Formats: sequence, C-alpha cells, structure tokens
Amino acid sequence: MLLLLGLCLGLPLCAGSLEDARTRDDTLDRVGLRVPRQARLLQRLKTKPLMTEFSVKSTIISRYAFTTVSCRMLNRASEDQEIEFQLQIPAAAFITNFTTLIGDKVYQGEITGREKKNGDKVKEKRNKTSEDNGEKGTDMFRASVVIPSKDKAAFLLSYEELLQRRLGKYEHVISVRPQQLVGRLMVEVNILEKSGFESLEVLPLQHSRQKGSGRGEDDSGPPPSTVINQNDTFAKVTFKPSVVQQARIAQNGVLGDFIIRYDVNREQSIGDIQVLNGYFVHYFAPKDLPPLPKNVVFVLDSSASMVGTKLRQTKDALFTILHDLRPQDHFSIIGFSNRIKVWKDHLVSVTPDNVRDGKIYIHHMSPTGGTDINGALQRGIKLLNDYVAHNDIEDRSVSLIVFLTDGKPTVGETHTLKILNNTKEAARGQVCIFTIGIGNDVDFMLLEKLSLENCGLTRRVLEEDDAGSQLIGFYDEIRTPLLSDIRVDYPPAMVERATRTLFPNYFNGSEIVIAGKLADSKAGQLHVEVTASNSKKFVILKSDVPVEPRRVEGGAGDPNHVERLWSYLTVKELLSSWRHSRDAREKERLRQQVQALALAYRFLTPLTTLNLRRSALPAEAPEAAVGPETVMQSLRGAPPEPGPALQKPYSPRIKVSKTSVDGDPHFVVDFPLSKLTVCFNIDGQPGDILRLVSDHADSGVTVNGELIGAPAPPSGHKKQRTYFRTITILVNKPERSYLEITPSRVILDSGERLLLPCNQSAVAGSRGLEVSVSANANVTVTIQSTIAFVILIHLYKKPAPYQRNHLGFYIANSKGLSGNCHGLLGQFLNQDARLTEEPSHPPFPKAGEPAETILKVKGHQVPVVWKQRKIYNGEEQVDCWFARSNAAKLIDGEYRDYLASHPFDAQTSFGPRPSSGL
Repeated sequence: MLLLLGLCLGLPLCAGSLEDARTRDDTLDRVGLRVPRQARLLQRLKTKPLMTEFSVKSTIISRYAFTTVSCRMLNRASEDQEIEFQLQIPAAAFITNFTTLIGDKVYQGEITGREKKNGDKVKEKRNKTSEDNGEKGTDMFRASVVIPSKDKAAFLLSYEELLQRRLGKYEHVISVRPQQLVGRLMVEVNILEKSGFESLEVLPLQHSRQKGSGRGEDDSGPPPSTVINQNDTFAKVTFKPSVVQQARIAQNGVLGDFIIRYDVNREQSIGDIQVLNGYFVHYFAPKDLPPLPKNVVFVLDSSASMVGTKLRQTKDALFTILHDLRPQDHFSIIGFSNRIKVWKDHLVSVTPDNVRDGKIYIHHMSPTGGTDINGALQRGIKLLNDYVAHNDIEDRSVSLIVFLTDGKPTVGETHTLKILNNTKEAARGQVCIFTIGIGNDVDFMLLEKLSLENCGLTRRVLEEDDAGSQLIGFYDEIRTPLLSDIRVDYPPAMVERATRTLFPNYFNGSEIVIAGKLADSKAGQLHVEVTASNSKKFVILKSDVPVEPRRVEGGAGDPNHVERLWSYLTVKELLSSWRHSRDAREKERLRQQVQALALAYRFLTPLTTLNLRRSALPAEAPEAAVGPETVMQSLRGAPPEPGPALQKPYSPRIKVSKTSVDGDPHFVVDFPLSKLTVCFNIDGQPGDILRLVSDHADSGVTVNGELIGAPAPPSGHKKQRTYFRTITILVNKPERSYLEITPSRVILDSGERLLLPCNQSAVAGSRGLEVSVSANANVTVTIQSTIAFVILIHLYKKPAPYQRNHLGFYIANSKGLSGNCHGLLGQFLNQDARLTEEPSHPPFPKAGEPAETILKVKGHQVPVVWKQRKIYNGEEQVDCWFARSNAAKLIDGEYRDYLASHPFDAQTSFGPRPSSGL
C-alpha cells in the first residue's frame, strides 16, 4: 500500500489525471496506435474514482467544536489505482484522528512526537491555501492511497477548534467540496449552548474561488434542503442536498463553505463560567459600555508594488474608516515607500475639516519606490508616544497602529529580527500594532510576529479579493475598544495551570476566553475577580461561582469538552511562545511542553506528526456520526436527537429553478429573469416518444423520452397514467454517442457498446461526455462541461397497480444549448415570461375554481392559474402558474409536432432540420 499523508498547499484534486489520459489517447492516435474505444472508456473509468458518500458531523458544546468527516470512495478500475482524499479545514483547528479503510484492512492514525533533528527549522506543514481570505483562513489536508481493483476505501478525519467571536457572532465553517456529485451527501451540526441562543442563522453557501465553481441562482437564505431544528439551548442543523440540488449549485461538486453563525445570551457581569470534572472555562464579553477614545495612526504602504487596484481599494477603505472615527478619537496618517511621508507631525482631533484634509492627503498618494517597514513603524510609534506624553490626557485611551503593506522590507533596516526588536522596544507595550498583508509577496510571518509581540492582530488579504471591504471588516473588529489593561484573577490555591489572564484591550463584539484546571475540585465555589480600565473609571468585578461539576455518566473514552478546550488553548499559547522565543534554552523547554500536551490530547501540531498503523480491528466503514454524544446527552439531560421539547422541524418550501419533467408526466419550466415558474401536463399515449430537447443542428444534442402506460387510480379523473420508461440522448459533437437510460440500466454507445447497471454506482465517458450512475438513485450526463442532465430513477418495492418504475428528467445546466433549441422543454430555455396585470376571469367560473391570469411567453397569450405541484417524486413542492388543456396555447404547434418516430430521432418540426435522424 502506498500512503502519502500531509497538510500542504491546496491544488485541485487529481488535477492532471483525466487530462493526462486524454493526452495519452491523442498521442497514440497521432502515431497510428489507435486504442479501441472500449479500452478508452475503461481507462477513463479508472481515472475517475467514484465518491459514494461524503458526510460531516459536528458537535459544538459551549463554542468548542468536534468535527468528523467521513468519505467513501470506490475504485471500479480493472487495475489498482491511487486515490486522493483532500479536505479544507479551519486554520485554527487541530486534527485529532485520521483513519483509513482499504478493502478489509484498517489503518489507524497515531500522533507521535516529531524528532528534534530539524531544530528550530521545524515548520508546520499547514500552509494557507488559495482559499484563505485572511479572516477565514483554511489549511488543506491531503491523503493519498492505492486501492486494489474493484475495491473500496473509506476515510475518517476528525478535528477540533474553539470558535472565535468576531463582530458579535460565532461562525462555524464546514468545507463541502467533494469535487464530484455524491449520491449521499450530508452535513449535520448539533449545537448546545447552556446560556441560550440570542441568534442563529445559516448563511448561503460561500462558493469556492477555484475555476469552474458554480453559484446557485438564489443565494438568499440557507442552502436548499437545509433544516433548522431549535429550542432555547439546543439546535440541530442538517444540510442534505440531493444530486439534483448539488448539480444546481455546482456541477463539479465544489459546493463551497456551509456556514452557521450564532451568538448566545450573556449576563452583563463577570461573564459565563462553566465547570466540569475538575476543569473550568470563563467566557468574558461585556457590552453596553462607553467606548474608550482611540489614538490611531494609519501607516500605508505607497511603494511601487501597490500600483493599481491594491492602492485604489486601500484608499477607498480608508475614506470609509475616517468617516467612522468618533469625535473623542485622535488620528494621523503616514505613507511610506523608501521615504516616510507624514501627513501631520502630531495627532489631530476628529473634526469634519481634519477628516476632509486626511482624505485629500490619501487621495494624492502615488505609488513609487521601495518598502521601509522599520522606518514607517518607528515614526508611527513616535507620533503616538509623543501625543500621550505631551498631552495630559485625563481619559484613559487606547493607542493603535493600523499598518498595511504588500511586500517585504527592502529599504532601511531589512533584517527581520532587528525590525521586531526595534518595534517592541519603541512600543513598550503601550502601542498595539494591527497589521494587514495584501497579496502573495508579503512577508506575512513578519507581520504576524509584529502583531503578536505588540498586542495586536494580523490579517491577510489576497490580491484578487475585494481588499477594500476586508479592510473595513478588519477595522470594524477594532473600532470600538471598551476596556483596556484587563486582568482576571482566580485564587492560586484553587486554580492551577490557567491559560492567559492578562489582556491589553477588549473590543466590542469579541470575547475573552480563559480555561484552567482546578487544584481543589471539592471546593464549593470559585472566586473570580476582573480588573480593567474603562474611560475615566477603573472597573473591578467580583463574583463567587458555585463549583458543582456534573460528571458525565458515560464510557471512559467520552471527552470532557471543558478539559479539551483547556488543552486546546494551552497548546495554542505554548506554540505561540515557542515560535517567537529567541532564547535557545527557553525554546527547548517550550518545545517539550507543547509536545507532551499535544501527545496527551492527540493534537496534530508542528511539533507532532501523524503516522498510520495497521490495526488488528475488523474493517468496518467509519461513520461521521461520532463525537462527544454521551457528553451532549448528559449535559442536555435528553437524547441527542431532537426530542419533544424541540420545535417541529422546519421544512422550507424549496423552489426548483431548473426546467424538468417527472411523474405523470408533469412539466416544470423556470424563467429566472422574471422569477416565474410555469407548469403543464402532457397526456400522451403509451409508446409515444416525446421530443424533450431538440438542438441537433447547433450543439448536436437531442433528448427524447418514451412513455409507458398504467391504469389510473380509482379516485382519479384520468383514464390512464403515463410515465417515462426510457430517456434517450443523442450527442453528435465532437463525436457521435448514443445513450439509452431505463430504470434498470444505462447503455452507452460511442463506437463500442458499454452497459452499466443502475443498481451499481459507476462512472464512464468518452471525449466530452461523462456518465455518472448513483446506485438506484440517478444518472448524471455531462456534455462538454456546459450541458448537464440529471435523470432520477423512481423505483417501487411493492408498486400499486397504477405505479410503474419510471424516470424523471432535469436540466441542471443548459449553457451549452443554443438559442435555436426546441422541444417540449428546450423551447423555453432562452425565453422569458411575464404576467398581465389584469386577470382574465372565465364568464361563469365554477365554485372554488381559481381565477385565470394571462401569461405572455414567446408571443403567446396563455391563460394560467396558480397551483402547487409536487415534484422530485412528490417529496417537495413548487409554486407555479399552470397552463391547462395539454399546454395547447403554451407550446409551439400541437402535440403531434413533438412525436418522434424512433428513440434517437433528431428530426424536428421547428427550426433547421438535420439531414438524417441518425
């Protein structure tokens, strides 16, 4: 077995495998060694492993998240092949487990210490990926294994993180990028917050910036199929899109980030303190306090590399930020390149005239010269120190530098260590430096150290991003300081090994989190004291918190979330100290501490490594439904599944925007420009072959559907029912291919005949055509990456007399179809529709009948009524305007114009006619 494991720069999954195969085929063709088409199909089957399941389970208890991702892959090739599993995880998370199943063999992840042989050169193999937008940093986990022919593999990855509060919200982000449509895809998030929810929302999917990603047509509100089940303290969020819904979002399987954002209720006192089994966590996030005055210097890079979009966006953002300054604030501006250009040699108050003059100064900045980072920081710090020293400020204030650059130091002092020493010595802990790095050439490590050593934060902004909005967002996090010089004290005799308890500033919308271990867990209460400066006052908060840990009644392996939160914070703080220590002896002591704690709690860090060991356990496919379930149950006092105390599940009505035909058959046509949906029935005869899509002359694509009959239900008004038993697709470009799809099998004929049973998942294809079968669920047909059809398979275990196994046809992507496209569905793809303002009433409407309205489409005036239709085999509903009478006034021509003479008949009564149906 070959296994490659690591956290590295993100690249597209199997980036060259399919293209390499095509290149090999083309080369062989050119030299005369023609490969049989069946062999080519099998070759592509080999290069496209099938993902049969992708599921994520997250359990969040008091802001601490346990996440497990489960993925199943199938190698349908006739040879062994290498398959890669990759996943974006939050940059702040620690991986705690990785398990692989290959055939009947189990390989269990084991966290071990990384050898010291690299000394100080040890680097974490977790680099920012191209998805990193500075605020939502991500790392890429990769694992590559060789899977035997016709065998399966399963991957199980677990990681943990403490959610950070920013701008008044916690945000939990899950990457859903399986890189292909998946038969079973599910994300489930359970959240328990004892303080209760103040707000909770699921955001629209944040889509990948990678080439080829798609966006849903309606990006307002939660993604389709999301269900939110919530009471005061517990919420369950489930995202389970069908293949059709996945295809609607992104045909390539890159759906994006599934994001839950929430906040909790909090008392305006000492904060929220939770104790469990000898450990405690203290959340402190006061609000409704008067803001502290800010002394802020904006230090902006105006070197030659900032030319163009970067400097323009920076200027626009600064214009907005200057308007946001409060009257009690003071500010100045420095532009730097190889020269330091100071707007004013002192800080000025916030007045309309000063803000206007500052904007004019920024507007006239022009990019030129090199980058003197050291000189710019020294001038900014001196401005702040001089202002504080020469002004007898009664109010307590906060001194900040907002420092922005896109490069490395090239002028003046260029040695990183000297810049850090000079800055720290000048700031003396009295000036907090907030750094922003733009683009890929910036020395981000230097900026990160400058902020960490000077009580600030750092953010990265990618060059192609909207830098302006991100700068404003970053400033919003620090725009309102409420407290300074915060100190939190606990009795030394009762608390040992507490995390950081001193904080220079607290900004509105953020949160201070402290965790510790109780030395005496039998004590009845924990004394907590918080001291801080707030405007003209010195704030002292005191409280005695009852210590009544509720022990978890579960197995020995059930994690104590408070203990794990403590270990997470402790490892983070020790790692930060280790990275920035300049004393060899101290650095070695910190390295040993980090390694010991990370090994004890199974955290993958820069000082530990993950190895796979063959396990003696029997191979059972892992489930994503793992995590601290017993903890959740014990803390809630109820089963983890939503019980009677919860509200009824919320089932949003999801509009399907893609044109489709399913069921008896019911046609649905979506007009996205006017946001109208129209539906109609076609009552054909068994054996009729209907033209659904006719675009043979342009894109070379034709889709026909053959009807099968069944008796109508006894209570129905129809004499019989009809369903589609066969969907046939003719593709004429770049080479001719025939597809015949029934509920039991798919036949692909591209010169060589290939049969794929529908009860087994499989992938096949030829040039420009790919067919993916999800067992007993659906068939996805992709043509030239610009046309995609999804055929749903409807099966009945015990069919009633009026039921038949049948197919539903959905157009997931129609970009590649031409403006001349026709057919019962195709004629509407490039059209729009609108309603008349005056409804037209029938002369003598029957009691209870809805009034008619006139729909104008394609030059036709069609009477329609408002209806709800069930689609997707009756599992969901769509609101639509229904055209009666077999759509006689809606479609071009009449019913017989849409009858084909045989399944692959490409003739049409409308538009250019091909010379031959075959």
